[in-house]
Amino acid sequence: MSILVKPDTKVLVQGITGSFGARHAKLSLDYGTQIVAGVTPGKGGQLFEGKVPIFDTVAEAAQVTGATASAIFVPPAFAADAILEGVDAGLDLVVCITEGIPVNDMIKVKRAMEGRRTRLIGPNCPGIVTPGEGKDSHGGCRIGIAPGYIHKKGHIGVLSRSGTLTYEAVWQLTSKGVGQSTCVGIGGDPVNGTSHLDVIKLFNDDPDTHGIIMIGEIGGSAEEEAAAWIAEHCSKPVVGFIAGATAPPGRRMGHAGAIVSGGKGTAAAKIEAFRAAGISVAETPSVMAETLLKRM
Repeated sequence: MSILVKPDTKVLVQGITGSFGARHAKLSLDYGTQIVAGVTPGKGGQLFEGKVPIFDTVAEAAQVTGATASAIFVPPAFAADAILEGVDAGLDLVVCITEGIPVNDMIKVKRAMEGRRTRLIGPNCPGIVTPGEGKDSHGGCRIGIAPGYIHKKGHIGVLSRSGTLTYEAVWQLTSKGVGQSTCVGIGGDPVNGTSHLDVIKLFNDDPDTHGIIMIGEIGGSAEEEAAAWIAEHCSKPVVGFIAGATAPPGRRMGHAGAIVSGGKGTAAAKIEAFRAAGISVAETPSVMAETLLKRM
């Protein structure tokens, strides 16, 4: 099994005719992802790669093709509307890769999504990968920008605020012959759709996920909230890593959400919360997989 997406998940791509969206839609197709539609207003009726139909709206694309998930590769000014278009179409999952969406736009999106069925991953995230059974784990589902070839089908769940650290954890596992159930990059923006805790609960309920790597960053309290839940409810070994231990207070570091203020959100506080919850802490990024395997 896996969480959120499976090899047979039907995916549409919003912004499939842009250079960035087209590049990653092609990579997802090559990976074996079921890309069944593209959406670019005004370009309905065209074909992408000679086989994927393009529609003017998400609602039409979902109705005609049966797509239940979307990848968003549209400019920041239009990304909030793109997310809500997926919500209004009743998609199960919307994965927003776009970086630089105004915080005010995302606050409005979060409010509009309350009580709706759609789950949002992102924005400003690498997306989600459930590896497949084929060579180099092809035949899985890749939504976003993660390099498909580093993945291997298996039983470790990976979630992270950092894209590059997601890839690092995955590659460490694969290099040791250890596969992944699903890998989720939730993004580092201060207002996002899916939290560490949301994903931890899904991994805990997935019988095919036997262990978890959880990667956080300075800023906010999401990692501490997840740690508190893990201490009480999680039945699987969890390893954590917190990026940004050397970041000076009050200065933004990389992600818009990675800022320490008011004495809260420090790496030290998060690491302490992890250890108090029984989560093994990797001292450096280079030992994330090694630290988990010692717990298995």
